[in-house]
Amino acid sequence: MPTNYINFNGNVVPEEQEIFSIENRGFRYGDGLFETMLYKDGDIRFLNFHVARLQQGMELIHLDDSNLFDEFFIRSRSEELIRKNNMLGQQVRIRLIVFRMGGGLYSPTTNKPGFVLQVQRIEPNLRDKKVGLIVGLYSEFKKPYSDLSKLKSLNSQIYVLAGIYKKKMAFDDVLILNQEGYLCESLTSNIFVYYEKILYTPALSEGCIEGVMRRVVMDMARAEGIEVVEAQISPEIMKRADEIFCTNAVQGVQWVMGYKQKRYFNKISRIMQDKLSTWNYDSNEE
Repeated sequence: MPTNYINFNGNVVPEEQEIFSIENRGFRYGDGLFETMLYKDGDIRFLNFHVARLQQGMELIHLDDSNLFDEFFIRSRSEELIRKNNMLGQQVRIRLIVFRMGGGLYSPTTNKPGFVLQVQRIEPNLRDKKVGLIVGLYSEFKKPYSDLSKLKSLNSQIYVLAGIYKKKMAFDDVLILNQEGYLCESLTSNIFVYYEKILYTPALSEGCIEGVMRRVVMDMARAEGIEVVEAQISPEIMKRADEIFCTNAVQGVQWVMGYKQKRYFNKISRIMQDKLSTWNYDSNEE
C-alpha cells in the first residue's frame, strides 16, 4: 500500500511514524481543538469561516499565536500535503488538530500551539440524496453546555459514547441532548428541524457546536425567504416535524428519512443541497 503522509509541526512525515510522547497534552487532557474541512474543486470550501472559528477558539482557551493559523497557512500546508499524497483533483477531507505544547499537569508550562494536519480522500456517496438517514435519540449521557460547548474540542467523550450507541443500534446517526434534555446536535453534525414553515436549529446557548455549515445553511435559507429560528427545541418535535436534516462541513446537507415510525419529507433539505453546490459568498449577500 502507498504511504500516507501527515504534517506534524511543519514536518511532512509518514502517518505511521511516532510523532509525540506520552506527555502530549492533546493526548493526556484533550487540550486542543480541531477543524474538519472539505477540499473540493481546487480549494477549501468556506475556509475563512473555519479560520475565524479556529482562531476564536484558540483565543478562548488561551493558546498563543492564533494569528499564525490564517488562510494562507492552512491552504498552503493542505495543498502541499494533498500533492504529497497524490490527491490532486479529488475531494479531500482535511483535519487540522491544534494542541497545547509543553508539559505540566493541569497547569501547562507553555501556551504555544502545535499542530497535526491530515488529509483523506473522500469516496463518492450519494446515499443521503437517494435514501436519507435513519436516526435514533441518544439519552444515556447528555452534553453539558457552557461557553466552551461551541468549540470543536479534542475532549470528545460524549461523542464517543454516542458513537458506540449508534453502532450498537445500527443507526445512520444519533441525536444528542443537552443537560436539560433539549435537542443539541447529532453525532457529527448540527441539526435543523422544519416545522410549520419555519426552520429551527438549536441555539448556541443550547450547547451545540458552532458549525461552519450551520452558518452557511442559515444564510442560504434566509436567501430563499425561509424563516430561520435559533431556539430551545424539545425532542418531542421529532414526532411532528415535517423535515429534519443534518449539516457539517464535509458532508454538506444530509436529510433524515426517519425516526422510529415517523417518516419525513425532504423538500427543504433538497433545496439546501442544490443551493450548496453553487453557493458562493462572493456573489451572494451574506
